Amino acid sequence: MNQTRTFLTFALLAVAFLLWQAWEQDYGPHPTPAPATASSATSTTGSVPGTEPTIANTGAENAAASAQLVTVTTDVLRLTIDTRGGSIVRSELLNYPVTPRTKKDPNPAPIRLLDDGTTDYFTAQSGLVSANGAAPDHHAVFQIAQTNYELAAGQDALSVDLTWTDASGIKVIKRYTLHRGSYTIDLDQQIDNGSGKTWDGRAYRQLQRVDRPAPVYSNFLQRMSDQSRYGFFGAAWYSPEQKFNKIAFDKFEKEPLQNLQATGGWVAMMQQYFLGAWIPPAKEADSFSTTLVNDTGSAPHYVIRAVGPQISVAPGQQASSSAQLYVGPKLPALMQTVAPGLELTIDYGMLKIFAEPLHWVLAQLDKLTNNWGVSIILLVLLINLVTFKFTNAQFESAAKMRKLKPRMDALKERYGDDRQKMQQAMMELYKKEKVNPAAGCLPLLITIPIFYGLYYVLRDSVELRQAPFFGWIHDLSAADPYFVLPVLYTIVMLVQQWMMPQTAGMDPAQAKMMKFMPLMFAVIFLFFPSGLVLYYVVNGLCRLLQQWWMMRRHDAAPANAAA
Repeated sequence: MNQTRTFLTFALLAVAFLLWQAWEQDYGPHPTPAPATASSATSTTGSVPGTEPTIANTGAENAAASAQLVTVTTDVLRLTIDTRGGSIVRSELLNYPVTPRTKKDPNPAPIRLLDDGTTDYFTAQSGLVSANGAAPDHHAVFQIAQTNYELAAGQDALSVDLTWTDASGIKVIKRYTLHRGSYTIDLDQQIDNGSGKTWDGRAYRQLQRVDRPAPVYSNFLQRMSDQSRYGFFGAAWYSPEQKFNKIAFDKFEKEPLQNLQATGGWVAMMQQYFLGAWIPPAKEADSFSTTLVNDTGSAPHYVIRAVGPQISVAPGQQASSSAQLYVGPKLPALMQTVAPGLELTIDYGMLKIFAEPLHWVLAQLDKLTNNWGVSIILLVLLINLVTFKFTNAQFESAAKMRKLKPRMDALKERYGDDRQKMQQAMMELYKKEKVNPAAGCLPLLITIPIFYGLYYVLRDSVELRQAPFFGWIHDLSAADPYFVLPVLYTIVMLVQQWMMPQTAGMDPAQAKMMKFMPLMFAVIFLFFPSGLVLYYVVNGLCRLLQQWWMMRRHDAAPANAAA
């Protein structure tokens, strides 16, 4: 009965988990697109603390001013910089294709994280504002020497300079520096004051994007197996005092972030597997805020901004403001070196305490095997080795319960409908025979956290995105395309049922549920990542072998003794 309850509890929790995710996606709160209204480029603004000017949030352009698009390519990034504002409007992650590489398509298009398209609009903007002088914000047009830059062989860094000048004598050089093998971009805004008075102003950096478009699915199975529907999509920030926080787009209007003072923090826009983040200098005091823009002429734009401290530049002097922009994958070890707390953007949810150790163990195993699928198999063997004592206790308890079945049936006949006396008699029997009915719960307490922790690891770890196994499995983070693994797991469960003797105390309803469970699991696992199903196929085989060995040990021993 303990084994039965374990399976039933696991099945019900898995079904509840699927239903909860589907409900949250379909009926949970979502941002409501606001009606577009005509406006100028500066009609909706956000105040900058300590300055009179405001920062225009919208991306509207002045058609009278000409701008160019500049391509910058390294070994891992391809950026597109718009000379209007010097904004980074596109970023292609060259090592992360949209679809898996195949023989038919060995070079699929790379993921585009930043994008100036209407549907997937997401740009990294920066600029200066001043209360008493000219300053280039993210709408000002810069000049550039060329429109194509590429990191040459043997070159470790590549700099791109954009220049803005004003008739008053103010000159600003916006310099981006990219490094080989790095997703971190250095930004330096250099201010040369050639005017006759002191220039006062502030630097700001912001990320602006729209909500993700509603996905289109060809069938129900494709919809339910799309794990990207359940990951967090929105803004986030970090400060040493408040630590990591995030805000969904539907909360921007009602619960905005307003002028949070932070030294040593960052602001970001998150999505599954990838993120963009502005990281001010560690000792710089910045003001973080969010803004919702409804007058862009299309979908609402969501802005998260970091405004730097006051900068004063005397006539004939020079000053600069620096920051870093991270546009890349959510790799924990890499992000830990970029900024404190940046690795917290990997959204493991409430089961972080289980998911993070599982990810670490899998990463170490992958270093040995160079195959995440093989690493999952080794993880199964490792966990079964660690939990062998608990599993053995479960089978010992089940074997003892089967031996007590005739005596338990006798107690039921003796006490009839007096359930209280029957329970007391059964507890005395358990105590006398040293049987622990709760022993079967111990493996469940380990299995359930591992199941959900590994689910989040497979869903949100970019290392497992498009990670192949063998044969037909080309992506361990996606559902099995041919349902082979769910069928294999169903077969393993049926064999386990066939081998399992009738347990004491099982009522007819439980017996029917046990017969129905293999089909239930087959349906559940159709939607889960194939890496998770692989884990349970191997785990089921391990338990099948354990069950066979322990039944021979515990059930055959009394028979041999009697002979």
